[in-house]
Amino acid sequence: MPVGGLVPQATDDAAELVIRNARIHTGDPNRPRAEALAVKDGVITVVGDDQDVAPHIGAATNVVDGLGRRMIPGLNDAHLHVIRGGLNYVLELRWDGVPTLRQGLAMLRDQAARTPKGQWVRVVGGWSAEQFAERRLPTVAELNAAAPDTPVFVLHLYQSAVLNRAAVKAAGYGKDTPDPRGGQIVRGRDGEPTGMLLAAPSALVLYSTLAKAPVLADADQKISTRHFLRELNRFGLTSAIDAAGGFQNFPDNYSTVIELARAGQLSLRIAYHLFPQTAGQEIADLARWIEMARPEDGDAWLRLNGAGENLIWAAADFENFNQPRPELGDYEAEFEKAVRLLMANGWGFRLHATYDETIRRDLAVFEKLAAEGLFPAGNRWLFDHAETVSPQSLDRVAALGGTVSVQNRLSFQGEAFLRRYGPGRAADAPPIRAMLERGLAVAAGTDATRVSTYNPWVALHWLVGGRNVGGLVLRPRSNRVDRQTALRMFTRAGAELTGEAEVKGVLRPGCYADLAVLSDDYFTVPEPEIAHIESLLTVTGGRIVYAAGEYEGLDEELPPVSPGWSPVAHFGGYQASRPYSAGVRQAESLGEAVAESEQHRAWRVRRGLSPESGDTPFDPCFAL
Repeated sequence: MPVGGLVPQATDDAAELVIRNARIHTGDPNRPRAEALAVKDGVITVVGDDQDVAPHIGAATNVVDGLGRRMIPGLNDAHLHVIRGGLNYVLELRWDGVPTLRQGLAMLRDQAARTPKGQWVRVVGGWSAEQFAERRLPTVAELNAAAPDTPVFVLHLYQSAVLNRAAVKAAGYGKDTPDPRGGQIVRGRDGEPTGMLLAAPSALVLYSTLAKAPVLADADQKISTRHFLRELNRFGLTSAIDAAGGFQNFPDNYSTVIELARAGQLSLRIAYHLFPQTAGQEIADLARWIEMARPEDGDAWLRLNGAGENLIWAAADFENFNQPRPELGDYEAEFEKAVRLLMANGWGFRLHATYDETIRRDLAVFEKLAAEGLFPAGNRWLFDHAETVSPQSLDRVAALGGTVSVQNRLSFQGEAFLRRYGPGRAADAPPIRAMLERGLAVAAGTDATRVSTYNPWVALHWLVGGRNVGGLVLRPRSNRVDRQTALRMFTRAGAELTGEAEVKGVLRPGCYADLAVLSDDYFTVPEPEIAHIESLLTVTGGRIVYAAGEYEGLDEELPPVSPGWSPVAHFGGYQASRPYSAGVRQAESLGEAVAESEQHRAWRVRRGLSPESGDTPFDPCFAL
């Protein structure tokens, strides 16, 4: 369409898409700002202004007016469990962004009423008690009241899960069920399970219980994954690095994204890792996979990136910050075998490592191999998480050519960390500025979906502001980063972890046409509002994969959510909430207080402590 005098011209190299009249942050130091860009064959061909793109507009070119909005390179989550999350997305009731437990329980009650017999209501990650006005978890009694007959499973971080009576029965837990290793089934005086599960410190008890719930059929898993990718596109994500994880078996659980990639139906670029699932046979699994594939096999949409985030189970330092740091046994011999095997076959890897104690032990193995000339052998490797990594360990990581990927897990677990380790340790968890000062490539991610939310703007807010989801400042200014650095950690740095820095994370000619036009200007909105930014137009490989607001209807159509009773079909995913004025907040608080008062009156009526009518005061002291 002609926009502002840009009339289609006959041209041999017409662009397929032109976006103009935007405030473009390119991420390219050679041209940091622009107003327009052109795209052909999924690649950016021109970055500049109207005069630069005009010769590339043909009769079939889709010209989109940016309306003066901020455009950025597409975001890249460097640690996201996107494959596992996609397989289950439409089955999950998301409490991401829900401001009160009262609202969460109302959603749960509503969902239980529409969930068919044999299915579960599951709230799995993306929320924390710290975000709720009530500052607490739901009780077993509240879940029983909300869903007397439908199994309900509510996962809280890596720490615990709350099950109603029906879920305890469906999971097969009884008086004689033994506690799993590293976990606890909380019991009452009669020895029967109460409905509380605790990670002590291993989260396997939580995940193995969730695995007992029904799964989707293959066709619905494809639809679920497509809707999850569209939800990620909603926030401007165009790439993610899948960190694998427990209960994600290769190749079975990867078949859905492989089939979607084959059909050209991915809207997010995925670089994935392979994670040995069975303790005791990790080396055999790695050796088998090495015979099947090599890192960077695939294409621009789906590619193998290496092994991890665990190489052997014995080296996993579970991060339930309500529990003491786990004491790991001797694991170095098997760990060294795994690393040797990977290095000899050109495989990079990523390692889950929360605590410096684990990182130091891993580094000792790497330094032993480096002394033999076997490490890193030109392979990319990194530590994930690293909340308590020391300056000395960071020096060793830099010397060995490693990188780091950090996540905003303390947005959700920050108060538990603060209580256990104190404000001094919390201020440096993780020491992001120290990492950057050593020249390390530091990429950022979320670790969604079972802990943090998949909304990257919550993570960007944490990087810039140092606050948890409850508004508590955990990190001082000395350990925060500016907005441009934070954005680079969510764009170019992630591309460096996958060896794609020359074609991804920057808006310049020759790079992938991956971008987002934002609802608000990330660089100028007040800091608290960063967490509320969304994309209005997301483009991946030149395709408009998400469109909202003024651009609604420009994106690709998806099949309806299936099954029809899905929580996503009714509530959607992330529950967006804009910041309100103090007056609105006060009015909402008063409304909640009135509702709580009515609940208290009803409680007294049920016990005969107050008359049925609400017209008389329930306290006789106020009677006339």
